[in-house]
Amino acid sequence: MKVIIQIDKERWDFVGKLYTCEEISEYYRVPLNTVWFWIRNKKLSAIKVGREYRISEDAIKQFEEKNKTTVEE
Repeated sequence: MKVIIQIDKERWDFVGKLYTCEEISEYYRVPLNTVWFWIRNKKLSAIKVGREYRISEDAIKQFEEKNKTTVEE
């Protein structure tokens, strides 16, 4: 038996791309445990899908904004 699931793409457009913890780890060049630490300590927002986390583009932007340092002139 073949099950076909249709997803309403307009409904899910607000999410944008979701990244895995591994992808975030590679992007920031930090250990995977560091990404998990950020999520557990609410420094990086994530969505739990099954047993894994997914991180949205908006969450990454917010994370970078919160952790940005400024240069004093």
